[in-house]
Amino acid sequence: MSEIVLCHLDELDPIEGRGFELDDGTALLVLRRDDQILAWRNSCPHRGIRLEWQPHQFLDHEKQFIQCATHGALFGIQDGICVAGPCPGEQLEALPCTVRDGKVYLSRA
Repeated sequence: MSEIVLCHLDELDPIEGRGFELDDGTALLVLRRDDQILAWRNSCPHRGIRLEWQPHQFLDHEKQFIQCATHGALFGIQDGICVAGPCPGEQLEALPCTVRDGKVYLSRA
């Protein structure tokens, strides 16, 4: 298993998070909640399309859920489970991230 450095921890917006696209075309979103880093594949399980409204804007107006810009589906920030919209009960794909020495790393198989 290898690791990719995504960014420095202080480069993550503490509310909105940040989107990334890897060299292989994989899109992801990374959110920072206190000391926890949450990473999800940037793909709605309903149609496989990207989630963001605009670059790095993934959350609903109240900043309570990740929201699909196309269909309005709402996903839990902590668990990625769809709670409203066209794919209830489906889940965003979690990606393993760690923080070391102030940097955010994505683990890759």
